[in-house]
Amino acid sequence: MQDTQNNHRLQGHLLGAFSVLVWGTTFVATKVLLRTFSPIEIMIARFALGFLALLIVGRGLMRPQKKWHEALFAAAGLTGVTLYFLMENIALTYISASLVGVIVAAAPLFTALIAAVFLKEKLSIWFFCGFVCAMTGNTLVSLAGVSELHFSPVGALLTVGAALVWGVYSVLIRVLGHMGYQTVPLTCRIFGYGFLFLLIPTAFEGLPAGIAAWGTPVHLANLLFLGLLASATCFVTWNRAVFLLGPVRTSVYIYASPVITIIASALILHETMTPVMWVGTALALGGLMLSEKKTKKS
Repeated sequence: MQDTQNNHRLQGHLLGAFSVLVWGTTFVATKVLLRTFSPIEIMIARFALGFLALLIVGRGLMRPQKKWHEALFAAAGLTGVTLYFLMENIALTYISASLVGVIVAAAPLFTALIAAVFLKEKLSIWFFCGFVCAMTGNTLVSLAGVSELHFSPVGALLTVGAALVWGVYSVLIRVLGHMGYQTVPLTCRIFGYGFLFLLIPTAFEGLPAGIAAWGTPVHLANLLFLGLLASATCFVTWNRAVFLLGPVRTSVYIYASPVITIIASALILHETMTPVMWVGTALALGGLMLSEKKTKKS
């Protein structure tokens, strides 16, 4: 029994780390696509592709065990897909990407507070110490070398909103996991609702680039990366990690996202890692480990 629990914990940590590792590098693909497509076009394309992939792997769309469960699936699709990505992308038009990265990294705190209220999860002092440490590190990593910060209260509120709805999404996933749903069919149904809700802003903005523009090799390669790996695969691995570890312990891996982005920038775009960034990286990873530490029982 103990071995099984340890294996589940290890699997959960590996899946959570893998998800954030991939998500931290998606900025490269998104940056390339934004030269031709609008943010809403990219979201529609990646989640449509992700939904179709999961539909094939899951052999169709599952039916909920009870009719009222449908509301939970819809809420998860609305928060984890539609609202999170819309808020984050709109925030980028008001404030700098560096600030967005710092604020979104606070998502574990919102997840923990929501889980404490609705799931009665206990939060240790180590979690809050880790939060302070990680946020300090992420601030150093994201803002080091930035000469000018574009700030707007609207952008900041939208980014906080994105972090908040991600916390709601993570808790909803935990609830659905306790109901016995399998990860792939669960994620597929969530993607279906997320895609449907994305059609609402699309109806107002439209798709000016057209379908033909996606046919170029560079656009297709980046779309496949975002749709199949960053969306379909990583949402499945993240949801599975939440099943195994709970929303709080899984969410702390988000602390590593800005660090991964900076390292990816250095490796792929040949951007320079300054000493301040290295210190921030150490603090962010240290905060992640502190947050995972459990208080000893007396």
